Amino acid sequence: MREVKRKSALPVYIAAAVFAVYALIFPMYRLWHLMIAAFVTAAAWLLADKLIKPVTEYVSEPEPEVSHGEAIDAILAESKRARGEMLRLSASIGDPEIQDRIGRLAELSDKIAADALEDPGDVRLIQKFQGYFLPSTIGLLNAYDRMSAQNVEGENMASAKARIREMLDTEISAFEKQLDALYANDAMSIDAEIQVMQKLLEREGLLGNDELHELLAKARSSAE
Repeated sequence: MREVKRKSALPVYIAAAVFAVYALIFPMYRLWHLMIAAFVTAAAWLLADKLIKPVTEYVSEPEPEVSHGEAIDAILAESKRARGEMLRLSASIGDPEIQDRIGRLAELSDKIAADALEDPGDVRLIQKFQGYFLPSTIGLLNAYDRMSAQNVEGENMASAKARIREMLDTEISAFEKQLDALYANDAMSIDAEIQVMQKLLEREGLLGNDELHELLAKARSSAE
């Protein structure tokens, strides 16, 4: 928040009121009355401007954009653009079933893009995913939106819309598999850490075999 001081508009109103009152009392068609009115009005404005304190306002400043590198910034920007387009189409289509599918796709797309921040090694895989799946998904939604706007439910149109709904379900599955694949490296790293811990505990004899296996099973379960 940044503090900003702005001059009050009250001095202007006060000066205008003084001029109006003077004009009601004295004949303004006489030049010297007009000059006096101007002088009194200016004096009223100067006096009010000195006496009335500036108005203090607190203005929120936009947070500076943080760059994560050209490639990751592009991934995040594309995810944001795709989400906006999906939500626009969702509102336009208005079908609750399609809207649920769109919401799920937008959620998965955001999570896939966010993985680029956690694991920059996945950038190329995410770029490839965004380059194909996002345009094709938005293309299908645009086609569904155009057909829905016709307000005609012929056999061919109904069949095409049914195929799009099925394809959206397929894409949701593909998005989920893609997200799971991005976390494969994390899963391998966690499993390696668990194996190292297992060997250390066995070597030190800190836990019995049953307790050890139970502890490691819990660790693997929580990691998944």
